Amino acid sequence: MEDVIIIGAGPCGLSAAGEFKKRGIDPLVIEKGSIVHSIYGYPLNMRFFSTPELLEIVDVPFIVSGEKPTREEALVYYREVASRSALRIHTYEEVVKIEQEAGGFSVQTVKHNGKTSGGEYQTYRAKNVVAATGYFDNPNLMNVPGEELEKVNHYYKEAHIYYGQKVAIIGGSNNAVEAAIEIERAGGQVTWIYRRGDFSSSIKAWVRPVFESLLRKERIQAMWNTNVVRIDEKTITLNREGQEITIENDRVLALTGYHPDHKLLRSLGVEINGETGEPVYNEETMETNVQGLFIAGVIAAGNNANVIFIENGRLHGGLIADEIARRIEQA
Repeated sequence: MEDVIIIGAGPCGLSAAGEFKKRGIDPLVIEKGSIVHSIYGYPLNMRFFSTPELLEIVDVPFIVSGEKPTREEALVYYREVASRSALRIHTYEEVVKIEQEAGGFSVQTVKHNGKTSGGEYQTYRAKNVVAATGYFDNPNLMNVPGEELEKVNHYYKEAHIYYGQKVAIIGGSNNAVEAAIEIERAGGQVTWIYRRGDFSSSIKAWVRPVFESLLRKERIQAMWNTNVVRIDEKTITLNREGQEITIENDRVLALTGYHPDHKLLRSLGVEINGETGEPVYNEETMETNVQGLFIAGVIAAGNNANVIFIENGRLHGGLIADEIARRIEQA
């Protein structure tokens, strides 16, 4: 039986694993994709808002070429952390069921090749489980007709494929604004659609002036106070302050944010706040109301995923490792 199984090998899961190793505990980390798979899914040219020291984990220095780390530098860094700490990580293995049993939990997984399920099941047993599953795999859907069409994507990777295309970008996040800038520069015809009437306060300070300049020059069309009504193969229909508008459209980028998946937590009896979506947990230990089940990272944030980032989520691992190490010592 494992002392600890950590579900998720994002930065917060790796941080927790490294903190356990520092305390003489060797956890098993199970990850359904690659390590830090969410960062791998970020836009190719993405640069972090945070400085490198705020992204460091397990006392491994994060050395970068500029002031802010790039996506590629982050991938290199977290691979280095996993190697230096000699972490036991099972990648491309998805946890499908967790059940309580005497003395801990049984954890059932299925292995796959990164694209399709392989059907090879495995059952592990652990005294403690840490859920560090993030949120990037769960986009916030608009729930409008046509959202299932192939032209609609909830993730942005790079601008090249949008050359010569009429592109609707939905959302007011940094990701949406930066995607609009890059696609316009790559020769896409961009309509930016946002349900509010002003910019989000979270837009990066060096990005907003560039975007505003493109709006003033009408190189990007902005539609404020606008919601999507319907998506069709060649058009998108919008509601702009009560007026319905249909425009020509080739592709839709619905960058409307993401949310944690609490299905596994609920299945074990973890209480979830009906209003905030936050799991019930002890802030000093990160343990949920289910003994031996801990959470780390953005899964603790509930509906507002913007309150926990790598910067503060990376600290959860130390709290959890301290508590479990104390229990093992007292046993």
